[in-house]
Amino acid sequence: MDAINPSTIPTFASHTPLHIGSVGMTVRDLDAMVAFYRDALGFTVIERTGAHARLGVGDVAFLDLIHRPDALPDDPREAGLYHNAFLMPTRGDLGRWLIHAAQGRVPLTGASDHAVSEAIYLDDPEGNGIEVYSDRPQNLWQQEDGMIRMTTVGLDLNDLAAAGAGQNWSGAPLGLRIGHVHLRVGNVETAERFYTQAIGLATTRRRHGATFMSSGGYHHHLAGNVWSSNHAGPRHPDRAGLAYVALEARDAETFEQTKTSLAASGAPLTDSGGVLETADPWGTRIRLARA
Repeated sequence: MDAINPSTIPTFASHTPLHIGSVGMTVRDLDAMVAFYRDALGFTVIERTGAHARLGVGDVAFLDLIHRPDALPDDPREAGLYHNAFLMPTRGDLGRWLIHAAQGRVPLTGASDHAVSEAIYLDDPEGNGIEVYSDRPQNLWQQEDGMIRMTTVGLDLNDLAAAGAGQNWSGAPLGLRIGHVHLRVGNVETAERFYTQAIGLATTRRRHGATFMSSGGYHHHLAGNVWSSNHAGPRHPDRAGLAYVALEARDAETFEQTKTSLAASGAPLTDSGGVLETADPWGTRIRLARA
């Protein structure tokens, strides 16, 4: 029997009771944004119309670009997106992408070793933050003060590139998914209360004006920080940038538990054909559906 290629398999982050399914982004220049995510990150254009594009890998769409040429530019002082984090299935996949990015002169904004993961940062053409990362094996994650230890130290890019040497980049691997979404919020405590009590996530780390939360023991599926948005009020509805975050429930029990928690929280809640939609305290739209 042929060996299974680990690059084709979504990781632990996508198999927890709740996990990120997709993200919607309001964009001002659809052509430029599609070209960037296709060429720089290797995503497949799965569907394209004049006002909309869905991108992903294989037949799995996870990035929804919604064209609004009249949208206001995003404002980092408001609540919204800090970054979308695209999770490579293996370290070798991340190394191959790093070589591809260097060869294509894709501008990077940073790189960090987070202990649980290795991460590279960049921005898309409209200034939306992006993280491309791979996780270390879960058995290597450490606890610190009852929470998952996450660091921010320099990343050895040469060592990472060496892990990807010997096999050419041929586009995003089939197992790539959105591992987490990091939000700008107006208050860390309020964000943590909403996402833990109403959505049902667990806090995994608090540090330096940020909170990290997850389902099923992952290091984080959602995070919120106030690094540029402290005391921000509701997000302006006409801004480009984050349109929605879609969570997926692994099973019916998780879906119903989350629906019950949302209803009890008093958060706004609509149900459209089995897809729930709510909003966090700053108006960031959150969707929930069955996987």
